[in-house]
Amino acid sequence: MRLLAAKSFRLGEFKLSSGGTSDYYVDCRTTTLDAKGSRLTGQVFWDEIRAHGWKPQAIGGLTMGADPIVTAVSVVSGELNGFLVRKAEKQHGTGQRIEGFREKGARVVIVDDVCTTGSSTVQAIDAARDFGFQIAGVMCLVEREEAKGRVNVERAAGPAKFVSVFKAEEVRKEHLKAIESFSH
Repeated sequence: MRLLAAKSFRLGEFKLSSGGTSDYYVDCRTTTLDAKGSRLTGQVFWDEIRAHGWKPQAIGGLTMGADPIVTAVSVVSGELNGFLVRKAEKQHGTGQRIEGFREKGARVVIVDDVCTTGSSTVQAIDAARDFGFQIAGVMCLVEREEAKGRVNVERAAGPAKFVSVFKAEEVRKEHLKAIESFSH
């Protein structure tokens, strides 16, 4: 969490993709695309997936936030395949919305970097189900605990469990603790 607090958490006034505003912003990609951050992200997600006994064949989520997480978990696990969900079907080539692993009926875990309203996670869940995947579980790296994100994701996930690795308030506290230690 220290790396996430140092690299990805910012205080200020920010407009969120949900349309709302916030006094903080969490850009997980600065951590999940960092060499050490990627390895740690992959390990923590893989550990959680195993701890919950989900036994998926693949891991995936909506592009862009999920991309580095999917890759990190696939590499760290050495056994999970990855797939990415486009925001819309391609208008050229094969016109697919799911890229990468594509085995109908497979058990999968849906991942995202930050969950605020849950809309990108819900889009990924819906696209995965529409394709024919079975949702084994859903995870995000940071849950903002606002805007009914958890409720929206849990409703879409159905019986599959939703797990957040960190809560935004925990990351905020770690960020403030780091700032305080530098000022002394």
